[in-house]
Amino acid sequence: MITKGNKTKKESGHNLFFSVLLGVLIFVVVGSLIVANWRINQKRAAYQSQLEALQAELQTLELQKQQLQSQIYQTSEEEYLEREARETFNLKKPGEEVVAVLPAEETEGGESGQGFFEKIWDKIRFW
Repeated sequence: MITKGNKTKKESGHNLFFSVLLGVLIFVVVGSLIVANWRINQKRAAYQSQLEALQAELQTLELQKQQLQSQIYQTSEEEYLEREARETFNLKKPGEEVVAVLPAEETEGGESGQGFFEKIWDKIRFW
């Protein structure tokens, strides 16, 4: 009976050691899973914000595309071409008269465009 008592103490020591080892192992595995889950959530949040930014950029590009397509359609119209030819190349239709507006000429003292009070101020200032 003496030998049986020694075996139970050894076996209970081994069982305690293995249960503690198993507990630590489970704790490490669960901890690593929690850390991995946390990292995945961080990446998912970053990707989500990047997705939202790209969707906003896509909307602005779609709007720009629609504006460009409307400009392309407008340039194909004859009225637009005629207007651009008149503005860019100073062209006119046959039988049409062109009026040119010249800039105002400066007076002797270079006082063109001065108001009444500015002229008085200039005279007072020189005294």
